[in-house]
Amino acid sequence: MNAHDPSQPHPARPCPVCGKPAAHATRPFCSKRCADVDLHRWLGGHYRVPVVEEDGGLDDTARDDSARDD
Repeated sequence: MNAHDPSQPHPARPCPVCGKPAAHATRPFCSKRCADVDLHRWLGGHYRVPVVEEDGGLDDTARDDSARDD
């Protein structure tokens, strides 16, 4: 296993939005524009983690009672 030499810079990764080389000032993006595009995607819900909903352990009567707003 090769350990990373701390005296060497990390290998450059491309911008995750457009694929251009990343700029030092806006890393990991190539520009402020790509950083803003990525932020907009996060805020817009484009990035989601798939979830498998599980039964929360409540029986049907407990679920029915919690759904009522009397």
